[in-house]
Amino acid sequence: MTPRPESSGSRPKGTAGEKIPEQPTATQQKSAAKKTAVPKQAAAKKAAPAKATAKKAAAAKTTVGKTVAKKAATKNAAAKNSAVEQPAAGTTTAKKAAAKKTAAKKATTVKATAAKATAVKAAAAKSTAADTVAGKAAAGKSPAAKTTAKKAAAKKAGTAKSAAATTTAAEAVAKKATPATATAKKAAAKKATAKKTATAKKTAPAASTVAKSPAKKTGADKVPVGKPVAKKSAVKKAPARKAPARKAPAGRAPAGVAASAQAVPPEMEVAVSPAVDAVDRERLLAGTHHAPHSVLGAHPVPGGIAFRAFRPYALSVTVVSGELRAELHADGEGFFSGLLPLREVPAYRLVVEYEGTVLETEDAYRFLPTLGDLDLHLIGEGRHEELWTALGAHPMTHEGVTGTRFAVWAPNALGVRVTGTFNFWDGTGHIMRSLGSSGVWELFLPDIGEGELYKFEITRPDGSKTLRADPMARRTEVPPATSSVITSSEYEWSDAEWLARRAEAPAHEAPFSVYEIHLPSWRPGLTYRQLAEQLPGYVKNLGFTHVELMPVAEHPFGGSWGYQVTGFYAPTARLGTPDDFRFLVDKLHQAGIGVLMDWVPAHFPRDDWALAEFDGRPLYEHEDPLRAAHPDWGTLEFDFGRNEVRNFLVANAVYWCEEFHIDGLRVDAVASMLYLDYSREPGQWTPNEHGGRENLDAVAFLQEMNATVYRRVPGVVTIAEESTAWDGVTRATHHKGPSGFGGLGFGLKWNMGWMHDSLQYMSHEPVHRKYHHGEMTFSMVYAYSENYVLPISHDEVVHGKRSLVSKMPGDWWQQRAGVRSYLGYMWAHPGKQLLFMGQEFAQGAEWSEAHGPDWWLLDPGYGAEPDHRGVRDLVRDLNTVYRATPALWRLDTDPAGFEWIVGDAADDNVLAFLRLDPEGVPVLAVSNFAPVTRQDYRLGVPDDVPAWHEALNTDAARYGGSDVTNPDPVKPEPQSWHGRPASIRLALPPLATVWLRPA
Repeated sequence: MTPRPESSGSRPKGTAGEKIPEQPTATQQKSAAKKTAVPKQAAAKKAAPAKATAKKAAAAKTTVGKTVAKKAATKNAAAKNSAVEQPAAGTTTAKKAAAKKTAAKKATTVKATAAKATAVKAAAAKSTAADTVAGKAAAGKSPAAKTTAKKAAAKKAGTAKSAAATTTAAEAVAKKATPATATAKKAAAKKATAKKTATAKKTAPAASTVAKSPAKKTGADKVPVGKPVAKKSAVKKAPARKAPARKAPAGRAPAGVAASAQAVPPEMEVAVSPAVDAVDRERLLAGTHHAPHSVLGAHPVPGGIAFRAFRPYALSVTVVSGELRAELHADGEGFFSGLLPLREVPAYRLVVEYEGTVLETEDAYRFLPTLGDLDLHLIGEGRHEELWTALGAHPMTHEGVTGTRFAVWAPNALGVRVTGTFNFWDGTGHIMRSLGSSGVWELFLPDIGEGELYKFEITRPDGSKTLRADPMARRTEVPPATSSVITSSEYEWSDAEWLARRAEAPAHEAPFSVYEIHLPSWRPGLTYRQLAEQLPGYVKNLGFTHVELMPVAEHPFGGSWGYQVTGFYAPTARLGTPDDFRFLVDKLHQAGIGVLMDWVPAHFPRDDWALAEFDGRPLYEHEDPLRAAHPDWGTLEFDFGRNEVRNFLVANAVYWCEEFHIDGLRVDAVASMLYLDYSREPGQWTPNEHGGRENLDAVAFLQEMNATVYRRVPGVVTIAEESTAWDGVTRATHHKGPSGFGGLGFGLKWNMGWMHDSLQYMSHEPVHRKYHHGEMTFSMVYAYSENYVLPISHDEVVHGKRSLVSKMPGDWWQQRAGVRSYLGYMWAHPGKQLLFMGQEFAQGAEWSEAHGPDWWLLDPGYGAEPDHRGVRDLVRDLNTVYRATPALWRLDTDPAGFEWIVGDAADDNVLAFLRLDPEGVPVLAVSNFAPVTRQDYRLGVPDDVPAWHEALNTDAARYGGSDVTNPDPVKPEPQSWHGRPASIRLALPPLATVWLRPA
């Protein structure tokens, strides 16, 4: 490569103790310019007597190191050392001569009318002349060889200006020489100027023809032992044309010149080879290099800036910076390198030629890390509450360049590479760097954007490789495909009013009835956006306050509840994109409906492309196989005691609430997390540090998750599906209970005991129910120990358990009546309500993932349509009255909100109780679970209510009942009953529940 002349306003600084050489006069500058115009033939004639060095210089690619080595072979070791390592006294003026010559060089290039082609030819001529003198200097090493030393100095300065040559041994001689007198300096400068102008024209044609020639090696007069010889970089030069020279801004090459103005100063150290050494090469090829950015890219080295690229399958790689175009040397196996005489690393791009195409791109290995120390510190501590913003794949602009940042936590990996559609699933050239001891690997890839598929190729500790989906992927391929997808959200929300209102009251003190939905099968075939057109209207019409969506996070098996999650940060792609899911949530909020989702932090599947032994060793799972393996589901349990794993899950909970405006998380399988001996026999588990069976790590995780979510996202609620009597599931984390533990911090808990007992009772024939009466009353013994939800969930209508209506005994009329009475009792019982889809219209079949609810039962052309529609109309009215009656929800968690009227009428199959609001306004709920009408059934009531009227009767004709009602207000009689000062007489319909409130 041909160097660019120094701008007139700068010159290299002298070394310590060195006198700054004088600037040439204007006359000298003109004389030098004229001399460079000597015809090519004359220059060739003058150079004819030169030795082998001059012969090679005619080709413009001579290697001084070879010439010197050839001549030095005839000399003894002492003479060799004296010429290079320890110069004789007679050569002490070389250094100052070099400095003087540098000043002369600058003077010859400041002329504004100097053409670019002339400058290039002059530089090449200087290199040729210097080669000849260097040969003479190496051969004749006598103490009186001052003239030779001066010529060597001239050669050194010439090669400093050449982009195709590296620092020669003569430079080292000049650098180590002691200062001489000012007279010697001037003489050396005059001789150097004369020599280089006399041969300037000779090598100019060769220097101007290197545009696409293969890069050749250039040697130094003496190369350090064990270091390869530095290579030249071929430089493309624009067609010769005259243009006035101009001073370039710092760090930028002037226009119209083929090389940078940042020429290497003559004081540079001996140049080194820019090629990747054998050890780094092997590690890069194997994908096990922890710091590829320290090798690849552009790096200051002795002799200039070394450029190194690793582009498998490329035919050539060219560095482009402004007008500079330097083709790198092909080192084999996809490696390219070159040494350019620049002071500092410029802004540059790479032009990569492949078979049949040429690609211009940024160099991925020129960028600083995209993650800072704070991110890494928080990740290591397990306190990065926005982990999804640090890890994963993120389209971004970094250092002014658009691309995608990839980051993954894999502390046991020997190396990590990114592979995807953008590199044809060959990650050989995209090696990630390890960021210290954090275990995080990172790489910014320019020009890569949304929609690209990717995975991480991880080299395990044993050297084997595994291809993994991104644990932090925010979008995935549609299963069964398993790749991650680069994505970013542009969605604009329209639910500000909902978000502002949802924090007005805590969930346990507000109306809260939930419609549980399996999204893919609710209306099979609908996308998120199509669901957004139908679901909000349907749910709003039924009067539910919330929906609970399942499954949301990506999972492999579509015919499941989605509880074996592989994409914890990605909504399932089966129904659309993440922004499509946002659209659905937004539409539900605009309809006044809260959105809950099932969240599964307890375990994950063993798929070999997901989290299991992610980097070759147990990482997300516990390292103890007894703790890691879940005995019931064949899955792996998370290691809740590891900071980074706990952080992964806590941040995931926050992610869904903040990024998708989710209003609550129903946490699955909490019991399996809390107990070390869950489903394990003696000998299959290890006690905790206190000798107990509690999983202390899981307890700490759940407490942290709840505390973080409630702190960051006001108005949300977390709900535990916990089936044991663990103390304090919904107690505050800082309040310790009898067990010594602080509460887990959940907002609500599923009342699995109530669900089991009440369904067991309803499954008995009415004649036998009196023997099981306690199954309906026992729930009130512990009703206020937690904040409960009463769930008739998906788990109760599959796997042979039958649908809700099919659980009821009797004929079809009795079954429907049993469902209606049960729902009326459920909505009046302390606690919130949850009902799985299909049960709202008494579907007789179990749930099917293939066809979802039996919507055809509501078709007017179906004969039994009124029966099913009647149940659905009842659910609508239950929600309507419930939401309008604070007594049914305001004090759900306060014993002051409930009073028994009669709980022991087992022979009658009758239950009666009062619900009260904070002002004491009551609602009377009476259930008759016998298939007979009970006329004038006396019940004790408060004496301060003048009259009662029916608010709801599940036996009404419009619901499909027998229409046994109490149409007129019922007035109390002064006859005490059931311990009350007054009583009323009611007509109790068969298999029905009646609500009454003050008239």
